[in-house]
Amino acid sequence: MKNILTTMALGAFLCTITFATNNLVMGADMSNGADNFYKSDKVTSQKVTFKNQYKMNVVGNLFVPKGLDQNTKNPAIIVGHPMGAVKEQSANLYAQKMADQGFVTLSLDLSFWGESEGQPRNVVSPEIYAEDFSAAVDFLGTRPFVDRDRIGVIGICASGSFVISAAKIDPRMKAIATVSMYDMGAAARNGLRHSVTVDQRKQMIKEAAEQRYVEFTGGETKYFGGTVHELNEKTDPIQREFYDFYRTPRGEFTPKGGSPKLTTHPTLSSAGKFMNFYPFEDIETISPRPMLFIAGENAHSREFSEDAYKLAAEPKELYIVPGAGHVDLYDRVNLIPFDRLTTFFSKNLELSKHD
Repeated sequence: MKNILTTMALGAFLCTITFATNNLVMGADMSNGADNFYKSDKVTSQKVTFKNQYKMNVVGNLFVPKGLDQNTKNPAIIVGHPMGAVKEQSANLYAQKMADQGFVTLSLDLSFWGESEGQPRNVVSPEIYAEDFSAAVDFLGTRPFVDRDRIGVIGICASGSFVISAAKIDPRMKAIATVSMYDMGAAARNGLRHSVTVDQRKQMIKEAAEQRYVEFTGGETKYFGGTVHELNEKTDPIQREFYDFYRTPRGEFTPKGGSPKLTTHPTLSSAGKFMNFYPFEDIETISPRPMLFIAGENAHSREFSEDAYKLAAEPKELYIVPGAGHVDLYDRVNLIPFDRLTTFFSKNLELSKHD
C-alpha cells in the first residue's frame, strides 16, 4: 500500500491538491517579473549570528540603508522565509526592498534550516521557529541604532503563521504583516479546503511516530513532502508552481554544506509536530498592535489569510493582490505590493515610537 504520507505530503506542508492540468504546459516559464536574487545598491549587508533561548545559533543577514544616521534610533523589520526554504529564497528580497525604504531589516534562517543551527537538519519545530523571531527582536533591540519600540515583522508563507505565534506572546513586535501565509497547523491537520479526513490524519501521525523507532535505533532519517524534483504529465498545478521557484534558476539555492535533494523536505519523524500547532488561537490578543494580511487573488493558500483576518481584532487589514498566485508573491516584484508594506510599517512603527 502506498505510503499515505507520500501522497499527502504537501497536504501537510505545501498543500498539494490535484487540479486539472489541461491548460498547463510542462516546463512553462513562470518567472516573468521574478527577482528573487535582487541586490540593492542602496543598502549595506552583513551576516550576523545570535542565539535563541535554546542557545542555538540563528544566522541572518542584516541590511542597513546607506546614509542611515546610526547615532539615532531607527525602526527595524524582521523577515522570515517560506517553510523548507532559506533566507536567500524570498526573505532577502523583502528585507532589501524594505531597507530601500529606510528601514533597518533582518532576514533570518529558521532553526534546523539554512545556516542556522539545529540537529537533525530539516526538523519540524514550530515552537522553536517562533522563538527564532523573538530572538531576532532580542538582537535588533540591542543594536544602538535600532529603536526597540519600533520593530516589526514580515512572515512569508509558513513564516506568516510562525510570526503570529510569536507575536501573541511577544508584544515587542509592534506591527505584523504576512504574505501568502500558510497556517501550518491547519494545513497539516486538514489540508486545503479541509480535504484531509480524520482517518487520514491519524494514519499520517502513526507513520511519523513509527519512524521515530527507526531513527532512535540508528536507522536512516527519512524525508518527505516538499517540492518535486521532476515534472511529468501527472504533476499538479500547485507542485508546478513550487517547482518553478525551488527547482529552477528563478529561486533555487542550496546553502553551503546542504543538499539540493533535501531542500524543502522536512523529516518524517517530526511531521506530527504541526498537528499541535494552532497559530490563530487567541490571535485577537495581538490587538491593538496592527496586522496586515497579504494574499494573491488566485493563491491556493488564500483561505489562511482570510481565516486569520476574520479572527484577528482591529486594527487589521486584508489586501488581496489582483492576478497573483501563491508563489508569485515570493519574488515577482511587479506583483508584490511593497508600497502597501511601506505604508503599513511607516505608519505603525513611527506611531509606536510615542506609545
